[in-house]
Amino acid sequence: MKLLITAGPTREPLDPVRFLSNRSSGRMGYALAEAAAARGHEVTLVSGPVALPPPKDVQVIRVVTAADMLAAVKLHLKKCDALIMAAAVADWRPARMAPRKLKKGRQQTLTLELKRTPDILKSISWLKGQRIFIGFAAETHNLCAEARRKLRAKKLDLIVANDVSRPGAGFEVETNQVVLLAPDGVAEALPLMSKRAVAERLLDWLAVRVRRRS
Repeated sequence: MKLLITAGPTREPLDPVRFLSNRSSGRMGYALAEAAAARGHEVTLVSGPVALPPPKDVQVIRVVTAADMLAAVKLHLKKCDALIMAAAVADWRPARMAPRKLKKGRQQTLTLELKRTPDILKSISWLKGQRIFIGFAAETHNLCAEARRKLRAKKLDLIVANDVSRPGAGFEVETNQVVLLAPDGVAEALPLMSKRAVAERLLDWLAVRVRRRS
């Protein structure tokens, strides 16, 4: 199977030295890419800026902004069977990037105008066809309700929801605790485990889904 996986954060530039981003380390997406390649899948990994070595036997496409990631996903989507959007894409970007470093001067406050970044899954939903789309929902409250809303809005086959306010789950750690939600209402709550173990469970779900379609 040919898999397209996204990982890591995006960075939205404010000036030549500053940016808006988030705490994603990319470990979940990289664990998925490594596990999928180990199973013999052909994997393309679209990665935001991370401090991780490239996974073995994986084609890595490096991007910076949400717009960059959208362009890369559109380019490589046509040759994949499934898309797993594990990246933590920044929701907002500065409306204008300053051409020079913004100086403090005597100002005590600074007001920024922000604009929405593109919603990658919504932007490509019309290209889905028979492909399987899997998304992630990192939340701090109303975990399953928010995840189900995204599942419907983005026309996903599965969403992986995790409460990033829990110790040991979410950003900048080696472990994760997730709930798998499908449109038919089936939910599987996984215990706290390594991100590689989460990746294996997710790939098991994908393998079953592909067999059922066949």
